[in-house]
Amino acid sequence: MEIIPTALDGVVEIRPARHGDDRGWFSEVYKRHTLRDAGIDIDFLQDNESFSAPTGTLRGLHYQLDPHAQDKLVRVIHGSILDVAVDIRRDSATFGQHVAVTLTADEGNQLLVPAGFAHGFSTLEPDTRVAYKVSAVYAPDCERAIRWDDPALAIDWQLPPGGPTLSGKDGIAPLLADQPDLF
Repeated sequence: MEIIPTALDGVVEIRPARHGDDRGWFSEVYKRHTLRDAGIDIDFLQDNESFSAPTGTLRGLHYQLDPHAQDKLVRVIHGSILDVAVDIRRDSATFGQHVAVTLTADEGNQLLVPAGFAHGFSTLEPDTRVAYKVSAVYAPDCERAIRWDDPALAIDWQLPPGGPTLSGKDGIAPLLADQPDLF
């Protein structure tokens, strides 16, 4: 398992090894003690999965506040996404900055998005399935969002012509500067 730091402290790309032969391949996609040995000691409580039919489905930017802040470990089961983490820790030197990593089922890479970061992704191909582990259960009273097209963030979501397919609440989320509830 290879752990690759990104430009934002705490956000890492994880590349599990794949062992293949003429039948296909096998991979240990999550190995707690290997991550712990690398300084990542998270107690994941729940596994989630999403399916997005059209290319250009955009989910995010989401986060939960304490006491239900979530660390997320994201991977793609089918298709590919542009996975984005935005630093929303007010005292961070990288506040308001983001990283974007392409995750694909073919590569099997993953992105660890710690609490203190907003998270979102756009699908790069149709019929994409995303699985992610979270360290806290969903708590609607702690759920928050930041607008996906906030000009201050300048995220290139790699969207198809015509723009994204969004949920109603993602389409009306506040800008980062207008979001009072951050870390």
